[in-house]
Amino acid sequence: MSDFQLPETHYAQSGDVSIAYQVMGNGPIDMILVPGLFSHIEFQHEMTGFTAFLRRLASYARVTTFDKRGQGLSDRISGAATMEERMDDVRAIMDAIGSKRAALIGFSEGSCMSVLFAATSPDRVSHLVLIGGFGRAADRSSDDEWRSRVEELVKNWGSGDTIKTVAPSEAHKPGAVEQYGKFERLGSSPGALRTIMHLNRKIDVTAVLPTLQVPTLVLHSRADIQVPVEFGRKLAVGIPGAKLIEYPEGDHYFWLGDTEAIHGDIEEFVTGHRDRASAELERVLATVLFTDIVDSTRSAAAVGDQRWRRMLDDHDRLAQQVIGRHRGNFVKSTGDGVLATFDGPGRAVRCALAFGSAAKQIGLPLRAGLHTGEIEIRGADIGGIAVHAAARVMSHCGSDEVLVSRVVTDLVAGAGLKFAERGSYELKGLPGKWELFAATG
Repeated sequence: MSDFQLPETHYAQSGDVSIAYQVMGNGPIDMILVPGLFSHIEFQHEMTGFTAFLRRLASYARVTTFDKRGQGLSDRISGAATMEERMDDVRAIMDAIGSKRAALIGFSEGSCMSVLFAATSPDRVSHLVLIGGFGRAADRSSDDEWRSRVEELVKNWGSGDTIKTVAPSEAHKPGAVEQYGKFERLGSSPGALRTIMHLNRKIDVTAVLPTLQVPTLVLHSRADIQVPVEFGRKLAVGIPGAKLIEYPEGDHYFWLGDTEAIHGDIEEFVTGHRDRASAELERVLATVLFTDIVDSTRSAAAVGDQRWRRMLDDHDRLAQQVIGRHRGNFVKSTGDGVLATFDGPGRAVRCALAFGSAAKQIGLPLRAGLHTGEIEIRGADIGGIAVHAAARVMSHCGSDEVLVSRVVTDLVAGAGLKFAERGSYELKGLPGKWELFAATG
């Protein structure tokens, strides 16, 4: 899977219930992420940091995410699932993907089920990682406080109110509260949420903790508002040989912010070593160009496979020539387009215009998107938000059009290039509204 493809959703049959899951990576280690209170495995890719976090895990493991029964893309059910049913669902997913043994990462509420699964099926669990977890739900608040919290949560469900406690670092960003509101609505209905919270209140796995025989790592942020760090400490104390690592900063949603430390700790625990190279990625400012052949599938069907292959070869050679003339770096072909970087935004825009004109002459209409920002150098490849932004900008292009972000227009002022406003857009997976402009020579 490339940096620009998202995993497909599949279903595992657990009894008469279909459980939605996704798989990323093909590493030698299987890793199952057990969600917290609610989830939606497809929409979470729209949210800051989630996909990047999974990709990092997928660099050395086969990573599986899923929605609990009754939530997200899994079958809705009457009532709430028991712990035993949730464990059956994990087994069903493991069987569906052919996994005999996996590292289990239990998050928040999911930590309890993960503990029980690891204790009762140690042959299926190689490692247990508990993030932002707890052992007994009733310890978190008094009965009166809990009842008040449930009513408040259900009343405000769908408004994005959860962002205040699960991701406070995101709350000030444009559009973030609305995005979290949509996440809530897609993840669970208010009634289903009330039901599962009443069931969760009874969860208590503290008696199971001393029986755990699986290597266990407990990770917790001291800044966690949703589940204070003291609950992570209690977990670690109760599990024989468990290792506790506390982070001075970080939201309850562990994929946000600076995740370098948590990634290193998980990788070292599961594999026995830490990937220093990934922690030392070179970051540079660059203008990213993303191009795409318009209606490539239809064109391929019209001309036939052999001729289409020759046309693609001509396209790639032309791309390398034009990019080279504009002092750009040809990163790679994406099948029916290219990815390139430039140290000058003006040359990047002119290259996109020249490439579009030249490709049109050989019967291949293009669209192109550009954005300037910080990228990560990953050997011969690149990554980072700027790459995703350029791809998202391109997705709004029409045929024979070059679209750029506001950043690009600001940086090429006075360079003789002309731009026409194309409006303000939401770019998938990126916060806020983005002003886009069509470039002309």
